[in-house]
Amino acid sequence: MSERKYRQSGYQDDGRDRVVRPRKPEPGPPKGQKRDGPRPIQMPGFQEVLRCAMCGAVVPPPVEIGLESTCPKCRTDLRTCKNCRNFDTGAQFECTQPIPERITKKDVRNTCDFFVARTSIERETHDSGGSVVGRVLDPRAAFDNLFRK
Repeated sequence: MSERKYRQSGYQDDGRDRVVRPRKPEPGPPKGQKRDGPRPIQMPGFQEVLRCAMCGAVVPPPVEIGLESTCPKCRTDLRTCKNCRNFDTGAQFECTQPIPERITKKDVRNTCDFFVARTSIERETHDSGGSVVGRVLDPRAAFDNLFRK
């Protein structure tokens, strides 16, 4: 009988000694060894983008907003209060700058001197080819991609 921590008899006591087979070593370096070098970091980069306040489409660079600039998707004006960095609904005249009078229509082109395009920093989600990575427009194809081997 082999030595065990507890001396009760159990289902393993059949009167014969069991043969312990050694495990096969796993391929690759042993657990304690270090790799050849550090792992490469594959984090997405960041980019500064300008989005249309009406439809949310990304306006391609150059992000220089002129008086005649329009959104490439919905064709609305881009030089508006809603696309300005100084636009704030809680401030006086809904602008953080000291403007002399309120501009009533915030989504119509204006010639405000304080206009600065509102940009945001977002993660880059495009590969080098310009197509969206990991995003499938067809729901059936997206479902199939979940279980693809």
